[in-house]
Amino acid sequence: MSGRPVKHSLTLKGHRTSVSLEEEFWREFRRIAREDGLTINALAANIDVGRDPDVGLASSIRVYVLQRALASRDA
Repeated sequence: MSGRPVKHSLTLKGHRTSVSLEEEFWREFRRIAREDGLTINALAANIDVGRDPDVGLASSIRVYVLQRALASRDA
């Protein structure tokens, strides 16, 4: 585990944006998207719509991934 963020491009509302996440978060984010039958762009767009405008998209994705992991652990 390197802990270094890896930058990937996403398309939200027809616009390209870059998001930097640690590889472990990318891996889990992709798994969640597959599980939900979504592309990572669609999942990111859903997270983007619901996030506080004062919180960055990368932070919102990390929190979403963590919340999903905790919810599945507690289920």
